[in-house]
Amino acid sequence: MSVRVYIPHTMQSFANDQEVLEAEGKNVGECIQNCINVYPQLYNELFKEKGKLNNYIEIYVNQESAYPNELSKPVKDGDEIHISLMLAGG
Repeated sequence: MSVRVYIPHTMQSFANDQEVLEAEGKNVGECIQNCINVYPQLYNELFKEKGKLNNYIEIYVNQESAYPNELSKPVKDGDEIHISLMLAGG
């Protein structure tokens, strides 16, 4: 099974400057872990503590929000995971 994981521009330097990674997994968490296994520096960009996404990370599967329980959201062959950063300002 192959899932495409889209990396935000600000994190691409931690993934060998790639915008899209191919990953394997039954859910979002497994696919992201698959990417981290290849590019370990992504871990600190995505997670604040073991198993908890940073609060500014948004996950979309096939352009639909995976919130809540983003990491357990099931995926299938051909799905797309988009990792996005929430921005705030004033």
